[in-house]
Amino acid sequence: MEYSGGGGGGATLSDMYQSARRLLLSARDGVARVERLSSAPTSSSYSSAPLVGGGAPGDPAVAEEVRREVAQIQGLCAQMDRLWRSIPGKGQRDLWKRKVEQLSEEVDSLKETLDRHTLRQQKRILEAKERAELFERANGESSHVLRIFDDEAQAMQSARSSSRMLEEAYDTGVAILHKYADQRDRLKSAQRKALDVLNTVGLSNSVLKLIERRHRVDKWIAYAGMIITIVVMIAFWRLTH
Repeated sequence: MEYSGGGGGGATLSDMYQSARRLLLSARDGVARVERLSSAPTSSSYSSAPLVGGGAPGDPAVAEEVRREVAQIQGLCAQMDRLWRSIPGKGQRDLWKRKVEQLSEEVDSLKETLDRHTLRQQKRILEAKERAELFERANGESSHVLRIFDDEAQAMQSARSSSRMLEEAYDTGVAILHKYADQRDRLKSAQRKALDVLNTVGLSNSVLKLIERRHRVDKWIAYAGMIITIVVMIAFWRLTH
């Protein structure tokens, strides 16, 4: 299927779909890596305090990269959703509709998995901070651990902020694409109605010229009538005075 829909910088629907599938595979690998990093044993710098796993140092960066890929896939899905609606053949249109909907469901499921992991990670960090604070009260030697988890909390906050920005940009792009699609449909409908009206009325150039000529004659008749009326009124006024 090489339908381009007249836009997208020449990119075809098949190209967009293949790009989205590659991004989806990369995002799945990223989620698996995030989960492996999260479940991996912590370094020796954590062993001085009674803490249970807080996530690997690279975990937030990997999660943020996965979120960027998910946002890119969602943007491609929005563009493909616009393109498959323009396919003239019903069979091909239904086929691409199912493909795009399946891809959207897969990326939504992947995003939900990543969101659940993020929530678990945040909860784990908060619990670890609480344990570190209790341990610091006992021996006053866990300030380094607290700084590490503060850095991780800040990284997670940065990842959430980036995710919100990407989602807002995606929503804006989807709204613009839908607006363009609606405007195109309205223009096509107006064009069809105008053609129908012209075909129904069946006005030719000669008829239009005849109407214009008759209009000019009527205008001169009206002017002549006004002049005659004025002359008669002036003559009548002079006769009476």
